[in-house]
Amino acid sequence: MNTLKELYDYREMIVNLTHRDLRGRYKGSALGFFWTLLNPLLQLVVYTIVFSVIMRTEYEKYYLFLFIALVPWLFFYNSVIGGAAVIWNQKDMINKIYFPREVLPISHVLAQAINMLLSFIVIFAVLIVTKHGINVAALCFLPLVIIIEVFLSLGMAFIVSAVTVFFRDLQFILSIVMMAWQFMSPVMYGIDMVPEQIQGLFKLNPMTSVLSLYRDILYYKSIPNANDFLIASIFSILILVLGILVFEFLKKKFSEEL
Repeated sequence: MNTLKELYDYREMIVNLTHRDLRGRYKGSALGFFWTLLNPLLQLVVYTIVFSVIMRTEYEKYYLFLFIALVPWLFFYNSVIGGAAVIWNQKDMINKIYFPREVLPISHVLAQAINMLLSFIVIFAVLIVTKHGINVAALCFLPLVIIIEVFLSLGMAFIVSAVTVFFRDLQFILSIVMMAWQFMSPVMYGIDMVPEQIQGLFKLNPMTSVLSLYRDILYYKSIPNANDFLIASIFSILILVLGILVFEFLKKKFSEEL
């Protein structure tokens, strides 16, 4: 409760750091925030060529099937990869002034979430232009799915940001882990393509249910699967709680290590 009260007291700092993260990332670049949209679009083009032309899939409008999962995956990926360095990169500020250390991973994940929301503008534009359509009833669940993924990403950011202070190599290990994690998640394919005998193993991956929820709502235009919703909610809460506990335990020694 004390931490929550402190975070509320430092809410302006969270907003300012989030704003700084968003502006600083593309500072000096000619395209600025357009890179937020260009990055997933370029990946979309590459994956679509590979899986629609070279390795053909049976999914109708595969580019849309892919894009709907790629955007939230990139949010999760950037939250984890970038989150690993947020404490170390601000070591001077940590050693000079007091503030709740949780502010740093929170502001980082919020910045990534805003980037994802901007990318969703493109998704909705494509849904409308291609006449794929939108189910308004299903769309009402989208904010809940986004919150679930934000909690999951924040929990992971808490863990990796705290551990990296003591084990710097984690930043480099994560690059390999996250690449493997992407191929083990239904980003470029659907869970229906996974052999039935190992589908249970795939569902232990928290991103499997999260990405399935996005596709239910935006691609299949249906009310999200209740089991996926429950699994995703449980995973996100557990990982968030674990992240908070790990961060709370390790942050006491940050100053000694930085």
